[in-house]
Amino acid sequence: MTILEPDSGVALWRKVADSIERKIADGSYAAGEKLPGEVDIAHSHRVNRHTVRRALAALAERGLVRAERGSGTYVEASRIAYPLRSRTRFSEIVGAGGREPRGQLLAASQEEATRELARQLDLKPGAALIRIDALRLADRAAICVGTTWLSADRFPEAGELYRRFSSMTKVLAHYGIRDYRRASTRITAAIADAGDAARLNLGIGRPVLIVEGLDVDSKGRPLLAIQARFAAERVEFVVETE
Repeated sequence: MTILEPDSGVALWRKVADSIERKIADGSYAAGEKLPGEVDIAHSHRVNRHTVRRALAALAERGLVRAERGSGTYVEASRIAYPLRSRTRFSEIVGAGGREPRGQLLAASQEEATRELARQLDLKPGAALIRIDALRLADRAAICVGTTWLSADRFPEAGELYRRFSSMTKVLAHYGIRDYRRASTRITAAIADAGDAARLNLGIGRPVLIVEGLDVDSKGRPLLAIQARFAAERVEFVVETE
């Protein structure tokens, strides 16, 4: 049991936060590990649950822990080094770091191409597109929410195939496209909207890094227009020159 002295001039919630941070630093709580529940932490530190909640909120703001609805609070893993190169594959990048990549389909629908999407994909404005919204995870941690647009004429079953494979690389392989590359990448920053914040387990007001890209086949023909919103506290982009 950790006994906290109330007369040191340091708020009790800060003492609880510091105690938990020390255990994270010395490995007592490993990356990805679930922390004890609020009641257990309160009992072991001889404080009330309100104090524990404030301590955990402070640690979450610093990116040291994350709360998952209905599950508990987990030690946040270190940032993923995410290379930006001509051949960018989420599963390969995450797997190379020793974590398990997963994809989860959120929605698949058909919509008309805006003028900008039509320009990127070399289609006529209003052309039918398949839109795929997916969540990407590394182990248990949500890393990004991505939206991908493809030609509905060229890839008519792309949504159902992604539901089956959870991999855009496998979807394209189904259509005989074995390799593709990133033709352009644009990065901006924003505050996560309510939907993305919930999916990424981010607090209100937390930042996301927005990556907009265009992937092309070996002949330079457009394949995919992409917009991915990354949890800024979980990735660091590495720009690689070739």
